[in-house]
Amino acid sequence: MLNDEQLDKLRVEGTKIRLVRDALEQNDVVGIVVAWDDEYVLIRRQNRRVVKAKRNYPIQLASEERKWSVE
Repeated sequence: MLNDEQLDKLRVEGTKIRLVRDALEQNDVVGIVVAWDDEYVLIRRQNRRVVKAKRNYPIQLASEERKWSVE
């Protein structure tokens, strides 16, 4: 889980991230961090829809190779 400073840096820079929900790549959320609180993060997808997801999902840079681990 990323801390508030890391999320703020991603938001300010407009860096695309990947939120990995499960083993299927098609279920990933790719977009830009918009807002967050202690429990949730809001991500704006390319089609401008906003997804609200729990912060405990792994967040990776979209430019990096996708990593999935069963933990």
